[in-house]
Amino acid sequence: MIDYISNIAIPMVIFIIILYGVIEKKKVFDLFLKGAKDGIKIVIKIFPTLVGLFLAIGLLRNSGILEFIIDIINPLLMKLKMPSEILPLAMLRPISGSASIAIATDIMKSFGVDSNIGIIASVIMGSTETTLYTIAVYTSSVNIKNTKYVLPAALIADAVGIATSIIVCQILI
Repeated sequence: MIDYISNIAIPMVIFIIILYGVIEKKKVFDLFLKGAKDGIKIVIKIFPTLVGLFLAIGLLRNSGILEFIIDIINPLLMKLKMPSEILPLAMLRPISGSASIAIATDIMKSFGVDSNIGIIASVIMGSTETTLYTIAVYTSSVNIKNTKYVLPAALIADAVGIATSIIVCQILI
């Protein structure tokens, strides 16, 4: 039953939108084209921001700086009894969704989904956001230049989410 509902959900939404437009005597296709044009304008507006962000993520991942930072922080993590294997995920999650999914998948393959590290990685993925990407896309799409307070608040929220994920998982597991 759920499979059937999931298969008809999107076509049903499209049908309801068209039906509503016909009932309200709106030119549905013209409105669709206007929305598509507006969407293309937004994509063109945020494209340079996305290219810069993706370039920075690629440089960060390939430069070896993550491994360097992990080597520096690892003694502190050992004293706090936190698994150092989740540190790459914790560092990349606010920056890149695809990179963090790749790291989380690698953690699951290496340690298993039911392991302590696998569960912590899953909770981190669910309790944090790709902050820099989200801020870049939203602020550039509406031409907000001053992100002075948004970025620190969002990064603090990510840090709290990551720390809470680790602490709660260590208590409950």
